[in-house]
Amino acid sequence: MEQQGTGVIIVAGGSGSRLGGPLPKQFRMLGSLPVLGHAINAFARTLHSTQIVVVLPEGQIDFWKNLAARFDIAKHTCTAGGPQRFHSVRNGLSALPRTVALIAVHDGVRPLVSSDLILKAVECAAAHGTAIPVVEAVDSLRQLTPDGSHPIDRNTLRIVQTPQVFDAELLRRAYELDYSPDFTDDASVVERAGHAVTLCHGERGNLKITTADDLPIAEAILLSRASREENL
Repeated sequence: MEQQGTGVIIVAGGSGSRLGGPLPKQFRMLGSLPVLGHAINAFARTLHSTQIVVVLPEGQIDFWKNLAARFDIAKHTCTAGGPQRFHSVRNGLSALPRTVALIAVHDGVRPLVSSDLILKAVECAAAHGTAIPVVEAVDSLRQLTPDGSHPIDRNTLRIVQTPQVFDAELLRRAYELDYSPDFTDDASVVERAGHAVTLCHGERGNLKITTADDLPIAEAILLSRASREENL
């Protein structure tokens, strides 16, 4: 069976408790689209003919389908998630065809992912089997200890983003592992399965919507990008 192209899993299982309000953060409006809609469209316009699977809590799927129908959101399928992100990604893998050569896993609440970053990660994974976008830590950092805290050299640290892109068979084999609470992202699952991961440059504008302060920042980034495009 010939494998080609990149399949996409967008994980959107958050409750939005840290953001506050009645709607989960992936359904909040950002400009003219829901947050999740921006993420879907970013992959659809960058990876032509790609298959996109959105993983949602089972009780939110019908709500999302009704909401998405009101907007110009690219074609995608939905599947139910599980109790942890690990299980949700595993369900997403089951919903993707076995014919894809690479698989990108993205947070549904990173609506500002650029085409440049998507292509960069896909090219890195095609060459190395894995691609983990990261950015440098710019703040001073301290680690808490039983005796207080101590500083950490921020030059040795990187902030991890998505999309994380992998050789499809490598990722599928990694997700045959049993769940561990140590699995914080797909890279940690792949490493536990015995594979090294390759870092690539992320983007500071690839914001993750987590708290109420993030939405106006995302709005400002969106407006800035639109202004730059109009001036080209």
